[in-house]
Amino acid sequence: MPKTLYLHLKSEYFYEVAAGQKTEEFRLVSQYWDKRIGNRKYDFVEIVCGYAKKQDFAMRITFCWNGVVKKTITHKNFGPNPVEVFAVSLTKPVREQLQ
Repeated sequence: MPKTLYLHLKSEYFYEVAAGQKTEEFRLVSQYWDKRIGNRKYDFVEIVCGYAKKQDFAMRITFCWNGVVKKTITHKNFGPNPVEVFAVSLTKPVREQLQ
């Protein structure tokens, strides 16, 4: 059975990904996220707009797992100072193949 990482995004970021403007999703390096994505391998990454229902395919996009890298970024959601994040690649959508 394929392993899927589910990431819930605010609608603003979900639509940026859907439009191809955002190709990475960031999660703050913490014990919580290290346990889930630090040294793990998945088959797919599924992003979800908020907490949409499972049957609402318009609010979900599935990507092939391309791994994760650590980066240092400055972003409004993490405050004014640079922080270390996990950057999950969102570059190979597979939704068309799964439906």
